[in-house]
Amino acid sequence: MHPRVLPDSFRLRRSGSRPGLGVAVALMVSLAGCGGDSADRTLTPTPDAPVERPDGPLPEGAQAWSFLGQALYPPPLPMEVRGAREEDLEAALRDRSDDPEDPELWIWVGRHKAYLGEYREAVATFSEGHERFPEDARFLRHRGHRWITLRELELARQDLRAATEMMEETGGEIEPDGLPNPAGIPLTTLAFNAWYHLALAEYLAGDFEAALSSWEATLAVSGNPDLQSAARYWLHLTLRRLGEEARAAEVAAAVSADEELLENHTYRDLLLHFRGDLPAEAVLPADGEGLASVTALYGLGIHALLEGDEIEALRRFQEILDRPDQWPAFGYVAAEVEMARRGRR
Repeated sequence: MHPRVLPDSFRLRRSGSRPGLGVAVALMVSLAGCGGDSADRTLTPTPDAPVERPDGPLPEGAQAWSFLGQALYPPPLPMEVRGAREEDLEAALRDRSDDPEDPELWIWVGRHKAYLGEYREAVATFSEGHERFPEDARFLRHRGHRWITLRELELARQDLRAATEMMEETGGEIEPDGLPNPAGIPLTTLAFNAWYHLALAEYLAGDFEAALSSWEATLAVSGNPDLQSAARYWLHLTLRRLGEEARAAEVAAAVSADEELLENHTYRDLLLHFRGDLPAEAVLPADGEGLASVTALYGLGIHALLEGDEIEALRRFQEILDRPDQWPAFGYVAAEVEMARRGRR
């Protein structure tokens, strides 16, 4: 198996035909001594290190190759959670069988597969749904989201760009939550999700100019404080990566510490930290676990990196990578990207 070497920009190019059920390999950084305790691993910052990835097939059961060349498997779920999600999937399959011409039912089958960690099967379901209902932008929006999970950034960009062009007047519809927030109130729209995930794919790919435009579009369709906090967080980071410090400060200044949020407290708190109003320890969740912890650690790490403290940044990113059960989280994906850009010895 011979590695393929790509430039550090992470602006992925599509080669060959588009995969169907499989996941095309796109990026990897070579590893040395990847086993053992994390304390024994040494990180050597090398921003211009080439990115390599094997051309071989995934191991059985793996969902994707990470940007660090590791096979990623469905995250473990507590038995009771897995049982409930399997029942949800079975119910969704029965509903679709009863009415296969309802696109909503196809979407729910794909979503429930993703909630079980079967992201490749979810992509296959969204692909079949797109073939059946080619004018429904939701299939490309959901498939684009899961291409990001599978580290297929160029495929994600293609799907999500197409979704934004297809939405027309349907973009304002509220998307129901598959995993509801504590209040049980869905917050996002099709338009928000299409633009948000497109902007994220562009950001992860290192195409910050494109990401800037897409984050601005995301903010324009953010209809509540939760969505505005998320959009402003990523917009702030993108502006800083483009050297637009004054505009980045303005974006962060618009967030209020007094706003009542249902979901995106971590993004809001990170913006407060970026502008000096909240210490780092106040951003991290008290239990130090879960999605919010990964989100906070990436925000603290990328802030340190933008402030010129690469050692602290790498320490934060490694904290994320030491939580492999969180690999589907966007903060985890972003940490992989940053580590891969700098090489790992």
